[in-house]
Amino acid sequence: MPAEAHALAEAPFSGSYDPADVTFLLKPVAMAATGVADKEAAIQSGRRHYSEMIAPESVPDPAYLALYHAALARNGARLAQDVASLAAHLAAHRPGREVVIVSLARAGTPIGVLLARTLRARGHVAYHYSVSIIRDRGIDLVALAHIAAHHDPRDAVFVDGWTGKGAIAGELRAALAGNPFGFAPQLAVIADPAGQADIAATDDDYLIASGLLNGIVSGLVSRSILNAEVVGPGDFHACVTYPQYADADLSRAFVDGIAPLAAAAAPRPIDGHGARRETLREGCEAMMEALLAHGGTRDRNRIKPGIAEATRALLRRMPERLLVRDRRDADVAHLLHLAAEHGIPVEPLGEGSHYRAVAIIRSLGQDA
Repeated sequence: MPAEAHALAEAPFSGSYDPADVTFLLKPVAMAATGVADKEAAIQSGRRHYSEMIAPESVPDPAYLALYHAALARNGARLAQDVASLAAHLAAHRPGREVVIVSLARAGTPIGVLLARTLRARGHVAYHYSVSIIRDRGIDLVALAHIAAHHDPRDAVFVDGWTGKGAIAGELRAALAGNPFGFAPQLAVIADPAGQADIAATDDDYLIASGLLNGIVSGLVSRSILNAEVVGPGDFHACVTYPQYADADLSRAFVDGIAPLAAAAAPRPIDGHGARRETLREGCEAMMEALLAHGGTRDRNRIKPGIAEATRALLRRMPERLLVRDRRDADVAHLLHLAAEHGIPVEPLGEGSHYRAVAIIRSLGQDA
């Protein structure tokens, strides 16, 4: 364990959330955005890792925001029920102890806020931190050292919104294989279609409304950055903040709308998820192998399964095509909107798929 993991150079902050909702263990920096085409070329050529750059973000157009609000109205009660069930499960497995939620920035952050609020509403002691984890680079050990200095790591659970194909779940297991500071790689999510999470409220690839948006639903904070030019020894992983979008910020509105519903919802048992994980993993892997073969590629990173991962691909990457299970499904309406806006072909995924959508990243000729 590097000694510098115990040094702290930056003060924690809460973004646009109430300070009681989350402590971001990230280092805000000023960093120029890299255009999507340049970013994609740098990633696929191997010249730069995706975490070294940040793509530009903007406020979505009114039509897209209308799709977000429709998704929230349609699926908000379901999300609240899933949050309530997940919170009850976490509390039941830590009787008499505090629950330390360590959300994975940034998709996990709104879910972590909701879990912390729900636990507190039910009389439990809960803390919420948001930390960086980066594919192929691991989790932020400086952030974990900070948490370990204030809590028993045995009370911690790592939280994300969903699984796509399980890359981040695998990264978490690898990063915590040696139990640094005493943390175990226990991952809890709302939706686990990949069968890669330890705890999940559902296996269904359904639309969690926060997955439609970027910083304006995540505390005006960017995806995390790990670039030696801005992250030195003892620093948290970095981020960019977006105060210029404060007038469009939906971060508090999202959690303020869902949290009371979750507090009032009757939790349901979710223990059966463990028995389904192997079948889910096998199904995900079979789909991945079929898509790799169909696309003539060995690069698994080009395939983004699941509604939320496909959304991120269409917002931040250069997709080659979008596959959807059912064009009439309201949960993929925003994906069809984005595909039409950017001229991305839409193909059938197959009615038997466990996933509702998959995005395929365009090859720039680097992954024979």
